[in-house]
Amino acid sequence: MSRARRAVVTALVAPLVGLALTQGEAAAAPNFQLPFPCGQVWEGQTRTNHSPANSVDFNRANDDGDPVVASAAGTVTRVANEGSTSYGRWVEVDHGGGWRTRYAHLSAQSVSVGQSVRIGQRLGNVGTTGGSSGPHLHYEQRLNGADQKIKFNGAQIYYWGTRSYTSRNSCGTSGTTGTVGTDSGASVTIRSGPGTQYSSAGSVANGATVTIRCQTRGQTVTGKYGTTDLWDNIGSGYISDAYVYTGSDGQVAPNC
Repeated sequence: MSRARRAVVTALVAPLVGLALTQGEAAAAPNFQLPFPCGQVWEGQTRTNHSPANSVDFNRANDDGDPVVASAAGTVTRVANEGSTSYGRWVEVDHGGGWRTRYAHLSAQSVSVGQSVRIGQRLGNVGTTGGSSGPHLHYEQRLNGADQKIKFNGAQIYYWGTRSYTSRNSCGTSGTTGTVGTDSGASVTIRSGPGTQYSSAGSVANGATVTIRCQTRGQTVTGKYGTTDLWDNIGSGYISDAYVYTGSDGQVAPNC
């Protein structure tokens, strides 16, 4: 081979080698977490006749309306509504490197196309829209358009069958936010423990936004948002979850 021909071949191959390395590096998967708030336990089901095959359906008791959150940071690429077919209401998030996640059968969507989202940020609510026979979340991880076997926190989920999984999404961060609400418009008393028998530690105004650091079980209370024995630690003490709107009827923060 002549020196001139060798130089041409080298010039053509070098960019291709660099491209291959760049694509390989970009394909590294994010450290995906369950698409639910920290500490929640969900039952995930995989099955060979699922479409696509590597997707998972998540359920837990009374999950209709529970929050669905981003399993990694990214940019929203789809906020769609297929009506009574297929995914129904669904959201897709681009995480870079060819990786995307999909969240389907939602009852509501909380984001818009082009929006940047952080890990743990709310995307919508569990529902039963589209081709769904009951409330659940259909979830996918995709690489360059192809569905992949799903991993959370670096570990592959169980194929094929059903297992329970505990979310570690955003655990140890600032917490989940909620809005205080009372029927009368009065402030809510902050308690030193999870019950009205505990001493007052101050108050929080109706309509205020609070950060729920963790939750625990205590006295059962009926308030604007139902009846519950969940109590929310907001830093200065506890308030009943019956007076806090989070979009969920269940636990949304880790145990205290």
